[in-house]
Amino acid sequence: MKNFGIILGEPNSINSEILAKSIAYKKKTIIIGNYNLLKSQLKILKIKKKVKKIKKLEDLKKNAKTLNVLDVPLKFKKAFSVSPKESSVYIKKCFVLAHELCLKRKIGGIINCSINKRNIFKNKNLGVTEFLAKKNNVYNSEVMMIYNKKLSVVPLTTHIKIKEIPKFLNKNLIINKINTLNKVYFRYFNKKPRIAVLGLNPHNFELKGNSEEVKIIIPAIKNLKKKLSISGPYPSDTIFFKNNLKKFDVIVGMYHDQVLTPFKALFGFDAVNITLGLPYIRMSPDHGIAEDKKKLNISSPESLNRCIEIISKLIK
Repeated sequence: MKNFGIILGEPNSINSEILAKSIAYKKKTIIIGNYNLLKSQLKILKIKKKVKKIKKLEDLKKNAKTLNVLDVPLKFKKAFSVSPKESSVYIKKCFVLAHELCLKRKIGGIINCSINKRNIFKNKNLGVTEFLAKKNNVYNSEVMMIYNKKLSVVPLTTHIKIKEIPKFLNKNLIINKINTLNKVYFRYFNKKPRIAVLGLNPHNFELKGNSEEVKIIIPAIKNLKKKLSISGPYPSDTIFFKNNLKKFDVIVGMYHDQVLTPFKALFGFDAVNITLGLPYIRMSPDHGIAEDKKKLNISSPESLNRCIEIISKLIK
């Protein structure tokens, strides 16, 4: 099995805790982050775990119950109180390093633990999905998919204000992103996905002539029907009924909370965030930094474990 990287992510968070509690040490995993930070935080949390600093990937120990850390510089005085400025510089270095290792085929993919994107990206519409898409020149064809083996969801627009959504939507965007979804889903899971597409407006604005459904969404679906298993647009207030969930593998919404809110009500954190369309595998746990819980040692590694299980299968 090829190795993969886990980016330690936001310093002021639960990331060190869930990493130490996860199954990462059982796999050929490289932790990309600051060695001293991880050691210091685990000491505060009273979590006993072997941590080894490695200078090159060849130093990675096989089958050792150890967290192997490819050290990235970080200045800090207190382990859980790193300044936003230092954190921002550090996390970007981690992502750039992971990106380069993937392109050079030194690692088979990356999982990034959660970040505080407000401290990292000056453009508030930008998250990790968009950042890596721009690094790889695939922006606007990349796809954010929240995956559970029973059902996945995809928001076509991600980190933008509700009032700006109609300005971002267009026929080509929908076609490009759903083509990416169809292609990569099949590559990863060996199955052609059954795709449901939602409308934008309540009750699809009754399919009136000046609605986004009639002008944009329906023409895009008609174009995609030639090659894909796709249907819609469906109203978002009924699509998540249990009987409907058996009919589809992926539900595609027009904006973030339209699909993520009901999805999380159904599955909690038994899910992973996967970016489709990059030249390498990238995923992350489906939760935030939980800064209020960072020293409590009460957080669950469930979502991170799902990431590790899936990426381990995909990079064989």
